[in-house]
Amino acid sequence: MTQSRRATLLIWIFAIVLTLGSLALLPATSSRAAEPAGPPGPDRVAPITVDYTAYTWWIATWDKNEVVCSLVVDHEGQPTLGEIYNNCDYNTYFGWKRQKPCINGVCTGFYLYLVDMKTSQRQIAVTLPPASVEMSLENCAGVTRSGTNICESPPILILKGVEPLPNEHIVRIEGTMDGQSFTCDATCKLRLSPTDDNGVKLDFWAWSSYGDTSPEFTAQVRVATADEGNPDQSSWYVDVLSSQWRGTPNASCSVTWDSFPPVGGPPDWLITPQDPSELSSDIPYNYLSANLILQGIVDASGCPDGGLLPEGGANQCGQEAARADVDAWQNQFDALIINVSQETGVPAQLLKNLFARESQFWPGVFKASPDAGLGQLTENGADTALLWNPSFYNKYCPLVLSSEACSKGYVHLKAKDQLLLRQALVGSVNATCENCPLGIDLSQANFSVGVFAHTLLASCEQTGQVIQNNTGQEPGAIASYEDLWKFTLVDYNAGAGCLGLAVNETWNTEHKLTWDAMANHFTDVCVPARDYVNDISK
Repeated sequence: MTQSRRATLLIWIFAIVLTLGSLALLPATSSRAAEPAGPPGPDRVAPITVDYTAYTWWIATWDKNEVVCSLVVDHEGQPTLGEIYNNCDYNTYFGWKRQKPCINGVCTGFYLYLVDMKTSQRQIAVTLPPASVEMSLENCAGVTRSGTNICESPPILILKGVEPLPNEHIVRIEGTMDGQSFTCDATCKLRLSPTDDNGVKLDFWAWSSYGDTSPEFTAQVRVATADEGNPDQSSWYVDVLSSQWRGTPNASCSVTWDSFPPVGGPPDWLITPQDPSELSSDIPYNYLSANLILQGIVDASGCPDGGLLPEGGANQCGQEAARADVDAWQNQFDALIINVSQETGVPAQLLKNLFARESQFWPGVFKASPDAGLGQLTENGADTALLWNPSFYNKYCPLVLSSEACSKGYVHLKAKDQLLLRQALVGSVNATCENCPLGIDLSQANFSVGVFAHTLLASCEQTGQVIQNNTGQEPGAIASYEDLWKFTLVDYNAGAGCLGLAVNETWNTEHKLTWDAMANHFTDVCVPARDYVNDISK
């Protein structure tokens, strides 16, 4: 082992012990090479010695007081059933497993006895962090509202090797792009050329002085040109789909689906404006008008029946009386929606359209239904958010359950804890408050905007899996970015069951997967989802 390697291992071992106890290469930085062999991958397992307490137990029979098994464990408390299975014979294991408790002081079978405990040492294998490669762009200063990069000069893709171990460094980066191989120093500069709508595939990895490589990473790169009406002033649109991308955040869910947004940006209902005023709306919502009248915000005493209809909405006079307050109310969340959109990637206009369709921006219980909040969350929706959005689960669960329980993951929680977590999440978005002004806790309503954004991200993950399960294809290979968001809204509104049936029927019948085709293949119970999606995506 070299002195450098030994120094690296000692530094990492010390830290761990503390924890435990078409393509052109720019010639200035790289050169063409023969097609590289695939990378062997990370190989960073280091043995370290740790202290532990060894507990020696005997298993003996009650009738003869005879020791039939001796075993050593490294934890307090009696050996587990699995440890007895691994260390003792068949008869002892099953006898211990099946024996009944002592009755009136009469015991049969076996008993456990702690014989000894002492400090000991053992070696364990520790995996050190691997090398990595990060991606960014050069010559690209602007972005569209969807995150697509706008470059005023020919774009250059930067691959930068990252070595986390001290005293080690990246030796070179290798890979292939659109079938052509390349190799370069610790930083690659790849000049990009226009591609078709599907882009080109990039495989890449880094070699380290440690003697191993990073994992093999992949990316899909799309480059399109646009003259913006002036052929003498060309620009380039660049999208990069990869886990290693460190530039402007990708369009929401594009990496999940491996799907590029439309060149130049998605349709208006999937954009996030910079200024909240661009989200402003002035729709005379009937249900919202009625709630503002009921809460005394609007004085409709001069209207017939106080401005209200028997079925719960506002009559024409009530709507006219409430018009100014309805406009103000439906726009009060706009700045927050944009902030949440920038944090999560969920398009701001989509969020606002969804809130309009679900609750008309009244953040309590809608018409005495079990659905709650601006986006009308149900227990099934909460289940989707907690199961399909692990990062959200990891942040939310400790607010309700112990950190130890949450560490098991949502799917491994006890049924009663899953129920408690779902109910807590639904309750967290219900801003109804009897003792609050207007009967609404606006701080609770504001908190709920983020919850609904994370629930949509969970639905986009689930949608991708549903499509893969029913077609055997990657979502982005058979459906457009816009249609994939429409399918996600089906999942959010009607559930994965309705979406799965529609995907399966559409794919098998039409041999394609578009929203227009799917709209004709919903089962009767799922048909309302069609109008739901069409309303939100107007």
